[in-house]
Amino acid sequence: MDEWEEQETATSGTCALTSDTSTGGTQGDFWNSDHGEFQGGRGGRGRGRGGFKNSFFSGAHLTLCLRSDGDGQNNTAERSSFSRRGGRGRGRGFGRTDHSDFDANEEDGDNKNGSGEQGGRDGFGGGHGDTPAENADASDRPRVTYVPPPPSEDEESIFSHYESGVNFDKYDEILVDVSGTNPPPAIMTFDEAALCESLKRNVSKSGYVKPTPVQKHGIPIISAGRDLMACAQTGSGKTAAFLLPILQQLMADGAAASCFSEMQEPDAIIVAPTRELINQIYLEARKFAYGTCVRPVVVYGGVSTGHQIRDLSRGCNVLCGTPGRLLDMIGRGKVGLTKVRYLVLDEADRMLDMGFEPDMRRLVGSPGMPSKENRQTLMFSATFPEDIQRLAADFLKTDYLFLAVGIVGGACSDVEQTFVQVTKFAKREQLIDLLKSTGSERTMVFVETKRQADFIATILCQEKFPTTSIHGDREQWQREQALGDFRSGKCSVLVATSVGARGLDIPDVQFVVNFDLPNNIDEYVHRIGRTGRCGNTGRAVSFYDPGADSELARSLVTILSKAQQEVPSWLEESAFSGHSPSGFNPPRKHFASTDLRKGPQGGFFQDGSVTSQLAAQTAADDEEWE
Repeated sequence: MDEWEEQETATSGTCALTSDTSTGGTQGDFWNSDHGEFQGGRGGRGRGRGGFKNSFFSGAHLTLCLRSDGDGQNNTAERSSFSRRGGRGRGRGFGRTDHSDFDANEEDGDNKNGSGEQGGRDGFGGGHGDTPAENADASDRPRVTYVPPPPSEDEESIFSHYESGVNFDKYDEILVDVSGTNPPPAIMTFDEAALCESLKRNVSKSGYVKPTPVQKHGIPIISAGRDLMACAQTGSGKTAAFLLPILQQLMADGAAASCFSEMQEPDAIIVAPTRELINQIYLEARKFAYGTCVRPVVVYGGVSTGHQIRDLSRGCNVLCGTPGRLLDMIGRGKVGLTKVRYLVLDEADRMLDMGFEPDMRRLVGSPGMPSKENRQTLMFSATFPEDIQRLAADFLKTDYLFLAVGIVGGACSDVEQTFVQVTKFAKREQLIDLLKSTGSERTMVFVETKRQADFIATILCQEKFPTTSIHGDREQWQREQALGDFRSGKCSVLVATSVGARGLDIPDVQFVVNFDLPNNIDEYVHRIGRTGRCGNTGRAVSFYDPGADSELARSLVTILSKAQQEVPSWLEESAFSGHSPSGFNPPRKHFASTDLRKGPQGGFFQDGSVTSQLAAQTAADDEEWE
């Protein structure tokens, strides 16, 4: 039996909610269920070979119960997948450690600096643990056996979509800037994209009538074979912008996946930072490729490796993956890179930050991966800070094009942004009052830590709000169930860490609440972008704690001003009181990000030095704000 063969026990089932509020706290009884002894963790700090027992309840589909000690201090009891946070000892060589575990750690709000507690990363940050449990060999760790249900084969389900909103036509008025040499002309209709009949039919079935600005410019740029860095706000159609030209080229070339080959060699690799986002991209690729010769496959952590390898062996032209599981598949010899023509980094600013940058360098430096001159590299995000652009230049050809689409969706008038000044200990009551006033509107509540996510979700359940939570410490089947319950309306409130901030396209999210503001303005933009998508309107309410959020004040004022939103006088006073300069990012006129290669007057530097470009751009910004 191959070493990746493992028992594939589907994990499902629920337990009844047991709650005891007689002590005035949030006390949940613990019990054993059929799935209480879940062994999907990856080894870790002080864990036994049998794994930890999970406690969860059906009413909120939460992973863990919270108990209130006599002194009123709330603590988590037996965290789900707690063992997965460990394993920080040595790696076992390239590809021998399943890196899916640090996907969950790094994508979550607990890990602000991106370095996190990563399980033995083969030379990238391991070696912290000294105990035998933390240095345990990977073969000693419990295997992940979860096998997700197969996606629906029903055509109506595959092409289901939500309708564009009344403000969709405003996209035609959005300012667009394409910088770089000799950009191809934009298209105005999907007919001009010269899509094959199958792809054109699938685009029509998906409800696409006319391209958005990022699609108008991005599709011809990719079709022309140019590298691209595209900055367009949330909900503006970036996924289709890179999928359509890639699929069109593969179909035109008659790409056909080799079934049952030991090693699959995809033509395109798409990487994203979270499991939920990469699965969403895969479903979009599957939709557009429906009825064609092109076969997309998705790999991500928290799912049985054997199951995903068997799916790969059936053929793969487009491989979608999170960094850890993707590198693991390459290391196992199940994925070859010699035929890669397209490398796509979605949420590219996150993929190139401190947490994921080593893995991206490891990916592009893997044996067989074509050099950047011999592949097409595409980067998409709603935000491209200057330091990320500086890193991105290492992955792109020197003549790459930069596409900047003006503020749309998450940071424009389509989203009504409101700020409430509230202290840390008054937030909970404020949230409950707020949700009572919104009724049954589909609401996402963002918090900063995993512990906080489950605690707030439990509180809301006790207040009779149907609530679930999503964060990096939940088992994968629980994360998928939580999203499913939120999408279907079974739970009208989803409490999430930053794992839910990027890319998730959930229909009819009318309301976003920042219970905890993030520590950077880019994350704020991504969070509120969960509502007001595709021309629909939405609302975002953020709790501002003067003692914790002052460094973000100036950036918030900038965002509100550019989006024609009312700026509270107390926020403006906080922003310019001299106590919050470090969090300030100067505005970039009408765009979320500006091409770093541009000089102060809009022309390009002759020497092509990114460092000198950054210095000059910063000087220009300083001059603008003096």
